[in-house]
Amino acid sequence: MNRYATKKTAAESMLDVALLMANASQLKAVLEQGPDFTYYITVIVLIAVSLLFQVLAGVFFILMARKDLNNVANQKQLDLWNNIATALVFFTVIINIFITAFGVQKTGLYPN
Repeated sequence: MNRYATKKTAAESMLDVALLMANASQLKAVLEQGPDFTYYITVIVLIAVSLLFQVLAGVFFILMARKDLNNVANQKQLDLWNNIATALVFFTVIINIFITAFGVQKTGLYPN
């Protein structure tokens, strides 16, 4: 059970880091386009919420890593924290889908 939980937490952490890097790149692209971009505020807010969820998930990962899963007294709390962290990662992925949808950059393919 402990090996499974460790692998799952490590995989979620790697996903969180990848999403953090993607959000930084998307934030840079949106800021470079400036306020004239149609969905400027929408994408900025979505990125901010995504970053907030990622930080919160990271905090839960750190808290989980500091507790001993083999101690029966910790298992209920660790299960709750794991469920919260998993939900945060899930919502972060959903938000990033919307960021990708709204964050389409101007390519010049479609003239005004």
